[in-house]
Amino acid sequence: MGQAIAFYTLAAFILGFAILVVTTKDTVHSVLFLVLDFLFVAALYVLLNAPFLAAIQILVYAGGIVVLYLFVVMLVNLKRPPEAHQDAHRRTKLGFGMAVAVLAELVAIGAYTYGRPASTLIAPGAPLPVTGNTEEVGWLLYTSYLIPFEIASMLLLVAMIGAILLAKREL
Repeated sequence: MGQAIAFYTLAAFILGFAILVVTTKDTVHSVLFLVLDFLFVAALYVLLNAPFLAAIQILVYAGGIVVLYLFVVMLVNLKRPPEAHQDAHRRTKLGFGMAVAVLAELVAIGAYTYGRPASTLIAPGAPLPVTGNTEEVGWLLYTSYLIPFEIASMLLLVAMIGAILLAKREL
């Protein structure tokens, strides 16, 4: 009974802060409400006996992602009118070619993993050679889910390079 009350209380706070994130006029307050929302989601993970996910929620989302949002909010001048000119240095053909190359790579990785026999994956009921929540996540991440992990890292790398190119100013 106590767990149900705690769950519904946390869920009400998560929903309330999520509503405040999208309805608040001030962007800094919106980001702060987002931090509170992420912290309550981490508390929900603790309630569900997933301490690893709670720690990752706090470190990655409440720590890293929200700091990134705050930097963007502070650095971007929202009152400036949009630019009316086209950039002469824009390389649309190069960007399109790189997008096609990444798509071809993803298709090749998908075709490679689709053709692999199922015996290389760990069966769902098979015991893992490790104990504990964090060790199980690490074992599965670097054995059965290595290809999706690498695809996610490639997508993050492409997004990071794109953000650097967009943020770079012409001197």
